[in-house]
Amino acid sequence: MLMSFDTYSYRLAKRKSSGGQETYQLDLTAFPRVRLAHLPTPLEPLTRLSKELGGPEIWIKRDDCTGLSSGGNKTRKLEFLIASALAEGADTVMTQGATQSNHARQTAAAAARFGLRCHLLLENRTGSNDPLYLSNGNVLLDSLHGATYERRPSGLDMHQELEAAAIKQAQDGHKVYVIPGGGSNPIGALGYVNCAFELMAQINELGQRFDHFVHATGSAGTQAGIVAGMKLVNSPLPVLGIGVRVPRAKQEASVFALAEKTLKLFSKSPVLASEDIVANCDYIGEGYGIPAASTIEAIKMLAELEGILLDPVYSGKGMAGLIDLVRKGQFKKGERIIFLHTGGSAALFGYENSFDYNRSDAA
Repeated sequence: MLMSFDTYSYRLAKRKSSGGQETYQLDLTAFPRVRLAHLPTPLEPLTRLSKELGGPEIWIKRDDCTGLSSGGNKTRKLEFLIASALAEGADTVMTQGATQSNHARQTAAAAARFGLRCHLLLENRTGSNDPLYLSNGNVLLDSLHGATYERRPSGLDMHQELEAAAIKQAQDGHKVYVIPGGGSNPIGALGYVNCAFELMAQINELGQRFDHFVHATGSAGTQAGIVAGMKLVNSPLPVLGIGVRVPRAKQEASVFALAEKTLKLFSKSPVLASEDIVANCDYIGEGYGIPAASTIEAIKMLAELEGILLDPVYSGKGMAGLIDLVRKGQFKKGERIIFLHTGGSAALFGYENSFDYNRSDAA
């Protein structure tokens, strides 16, 4: 039997603020949810990086610290997705992603926490034959968490591949719950609606003004959830996604569509405008999962200046975009920027050959 996300009822009360603007009193407890993440994740300044760049004051939201299997942004989504799977009576969860998928690794770990089988489809989007890429990093952790997986070459319709594989699992007698790549559907995006609420509470506690929120954007769920959450709390904080896979028009359309669907889960919600969705896709390089020179530079800078590990697929490219935009003057001295660290450092162990460090033991 195959199962997928069903829309749950949601209670949302609308009221007028003192300034006459509509605001919303929000209660996410209407949605089934399991607890996986260590929340709230830290919000902290990147003092040495900010000094090195000589521009704005850069802060980081540490969603690499969510705690599930070395952390990452998918853990927030999986709190709602796994709860949905359990509510449907599933015994198996399935999803798909690239070979070094952070989402696949966190899905495998979440399934293990709740005694569910996990079966993955891993697509070699980069075409790499490097044994480290194919078997180390996230792939090793998938297996350690007890997941089984099938490999696929690049270029296939992975949605169709996942559906066909799920049908086979169901024919073998399993109750299968299908999670889309990246956990990016409306129920998964609720994890980042919740993150937006959490972030605004942290900003209010700090008592400081922030001017921009920047993060890597790929399968759309993180940006869609953040934008939806910001709309619901009437936050003026602009959100910029740094694309890691597709051209700008396609990325923005994908995020807009998912943010709209996410907002429709609410009984009453604000109207989404096209200008609410902004992506910059100038830092993709040769393609998804292939680090550009700027990606490697960003990873090294954060590691050497702040002791923080980025990943070569998402957060590395997101930070590369932020660094370049600071250097170009798009973000100015005196502004404060929050960068969302979406995790994924486990993938570094599959990308050893992308780094040019001298490994000689010679004196």
